[in-house]
Amino acid sequence: MILEALNYAATWPLTSAGHRPFIRSSVNLWARVNRCRAAWAEHERQTKAAILRATQGCRQRRTAVVLGSGLLRDVPVIELSRLFDTVVLVDLVHLASVRGWIMAKGLKNLRLIERDLSGLDAMLAGQTAEPLSFLRQVPYLDFVASANLLSQIGIGASRRISGMERQAVTDDLLPGLVKAHLDGMAQVAAQTVLVTDVSYTILDRSGAEHGTEDLMHGVDLGTPATFWDWPVIPFGEESRDYQIVHRVVAR
Repeated sequence: MILEALNYAATWPLTSAGHRPFIRSSVNLWARVNRCRAAWAEHERQTKAAILRATQGCRQRRTAVVLGSGLLRDVPVIELSRLFDTVVLVDLVHLASVRGWIMAKGLKNLRLIERDLSGLDAMLAGQTAEPLSFLRQVPYLDFVASANLLSQIGIGASRRISGMERQAVTDDLLPGLVKAHLDGMAQVAAQTVLVTDVSYTILDRSGAEHGTEDLMHGVDLGTPATFWDWPVIPFGEESRDYQIVHRVVAR
């Protein structure tokens, strides 16, 4: 708890006022990663490999953007730093621990941007959501990776709208956010890769299923280039008898 408190306190002055409410969830994720390090290792390796494979399609390697850079554990940031002139990391919050790691590694061509990538505010206002439109202004953009972000957009939006009046939220809101992200990626004039968990299953120790959830809210992502399972909540994290395993795809 002491380390979490220190990370929170150090991140507070480095974060814009509008994004400070999200520091707590980032710190909680940081703590969970440390607890689940072994269970998450293969997922992190697979994500990094998918991103690096996608860079092979770049004709030039000037600027790379990583959407949902998070804790950088699933992003091959050192390799990207060597491959590209500039690497832009975009997320709601960049923890002090992440900033310190970047400084310690001497990665001088990384740029950190705080940004809400969901498009939720626009959709709630009845506007067309274009959360990735800012990519059109990124000079010399050659590569964009969406790294385990898309499902989190829906999860975060669900939490925000849970207390709203029912008439204020349309049934197509969550699918619309997923589609807005996919459309934004498709419109980028650069090489792209999308890595996201698309569903999860609750399993007991015998392997029996006790519920599933579609994290894409009915939106079809098409045939992925590759996929794997990620034990986001392994046995012992929240229950001795159950684990929650997410299906992850890369395309």
